[in-house]
Amino acid sequence: MSKPIDEIDRRILKALVANGRLTNAELAKAVGLSASPCWQRVKRLEEKGVISGYTAVLNHEALGVGETVMVEVSLDQHETGVLEAFGKAMADFPEVLEVHLMAGDHDFHVKIVADGTRGVEEFLRERLFKIAGLRHSKSSFSLRCLKRVSSYVPG
Repeated sequence: MSKPIDEIDRRILKALVANGRLTNAELAKAVGLSASPCWQRVKRLEEKGVISGYTAVLNHEALGVGETVMVEVSLDQHETGVLEAFGKAMADFPEVLEVHLMAGDHDFHVKIVADGTRGVEEFLRERLFKIAGLRHSKSSFSLRCLKRVSSYVPG
């Protein structure tokens, strides 16, 4: 098993979660390292898959897709191939932000963004409801996001 992350790694990760655009020099200063060891640690974290990528956080409302909807989905069948096919179909839709295979009352939890209730209706009718094997779906509209983070650094 590979060496777990230490406190310096945690500080690096927390700083990058807070601001993924930090230069290596800024990051090194923030975590109390010189630039070269900081860069080596970041590269090691990337190679180990602890850091899986960097991204921009977008304001969906400013982009005209301010409605966030959580859709619970139940399928008719639960064979591996059916579950994988549904998950892939959802992942291929650009307005789908997250797809989770669930344990419990429903099979999938899908988070989408849309342009108002008409955009949600269009997604449901033109995309979701056309997927074979769908038994039931239930949509819940987000009134307001109270917390949004992309990652958690344990410890």
